[in-house]
Amino acid sequence: MTPEQSDPAVTPAEAILSRAASLRSTLHGSFRDDLVQAIYDDAHRIAGRAVTRTDRRTRDWDHTFDRFITSPAFGLPLMLVLLAVIFWITITGANYPSELLATGLFHIEDVCSAAFERLGAPSWLTGLVWHGVYRALAWVVAVMLPPMAIFFPMFTILEDLGYLPRVAFNLDRLFSKAGAHGKQVLTMSMGFGCNAAGVIACRTIDSPRERLIAILTNNFVPCNGRWPTLILLATVFVAVSAPPGVASVAAAGSIVMVVVLGVLATLVISAILSRTVLRGEPSAFTLELPPYRRPSILRILYTSLIDRTLFVLWRAIVCAAPAGAIIWLLANITIGDTSLAQYCTGALDPIGRAIGLDGVILLAYVIAIPANEIVVPTILMLYLGNSMMTEELTSTDDWRALFVDKHGWTLLTAVNLMLFSLLHNPCATTIYTIWKETKRIRWTVLGTLMPLGLALLVTFIIAQVVRLISLIG
Repeated sequence: MTPEQSDPAVTPAEAILSRAASLRSTLHGSFRDDLVQAIYDDAHRIAGRAVTRTDRRTRDWDHTFDRFITSPAFGLPLMLVLLAVIFWITITGANYPSELLATGLFHIEDVCSAAFERLGAPSWLTGLVWHGVYRALAWVVAVMLPPMAIFFPMFTILEDLGYLPRVAFNLDRLFSKAGAHGKQVLTMSMGFGCNAAGVIACRTIDSPRERLIAILTNNFVPCNGRWPTLILLATVFVAVSAPPGVASVAAAGSIVMVVVLGVLATLVISAILSRTVLRGEPSAFTLELPPYRRPSILRILYTSLIDRTLFVLWRAIVCAAPAGAIIWLLANITIGDTSLAQYCTGALDPIGRAIGLDGVILLAYVIAIPANEIVVPTILMLYLGNSMMTEELTSTDDWRALFVDKHGWTLLTAVNLMLFSLLHNPCATTIYTIWKETKRIRWTVLGTLMPLGLALLVTFIIAQVVRLISLIG
């Protein structure tokens, strides 16, 4: 008899709970997995004795596929290959539609701004409405819509087919060691299209604690708004350093490395959160793998285009409109001969230099909080001294001349900018979605400032180490 059981003030239920708590510390780390496996084995044995299968061929095909797809040797490599193919199709397939859409939207800008001028509208009104607000919206739509319209249907096909639960099954052990949930990999996959959509997908995680971990770490997956920056840097700095025959492979490899670093950051931060502010008992992930089924075209179209693409795009548009106005005002309001944008970049420059960047880059990220898609156009506008967002450069040599020759970018600048783009604070759409999903200001603030603090810390350490090595050398 334990002391709790001998104490008359302790109820039998309290004694049982106390005894359970004392015994829990004696369990080995794989107890939960062993328990789930034992339940599965018992169910499989009972089903084998009680169920008569009339269609063995279909059942055997399912089991054959699962032995390959969920095996330790082939499951993860297959997942990486499929993810790489989806990325390649998304990035390659979105280039022409994005360019076509941008051309059409900017033509509308030219026509409407000319109409404003013919009607005698003040130049500031024309600039603010069409070269500020409208152009920001045009950039967001042109950059976000084609990738999402390609990525989300492919993702929904895998979901409808029954493959995504098997991905969660393969990665559950890795995430459980970090104190997270196996389903978090599904929310991360959604984050590749849009982090706001990834945050919404966290609803599938039943445990409130593990759902919060997934929400707070989804930002470490690069969304499609960050792909333009990553692809540009990989092309301008990585591809030109490799032999011409493997330039595109080297550029793609650098982007894959960024994605892998994002996954590692997710695991590390998940482990830290699960042992500090979100400390608690991890839940068992008992997943019944569904049978493979033929995807439903109507469901794919509705879920991917209406429920995901248009929903996320509308939120981004609402957040990007004020950003366009701020960009135009900063570039066009002057004190003396200096614009407000120049004052801001000068104030931010010491911080930017300390982390291997500069004030222009930091200001671009501050302005681009509503939408990451406008980072590159904003940097160009600030470097070129234009009064509106632009993308006048057409070749790699033009980009290198602007970044390297004129503004002193180095490989350190490119590496730290890629890392900062990966780790920095989420966009306004995602921040708003975090608040909508958690209904708590503290989690919204943590989800915003934690990635930013990590981005500043990592880039600062790398910048100082590189500079120290160069001084020693």
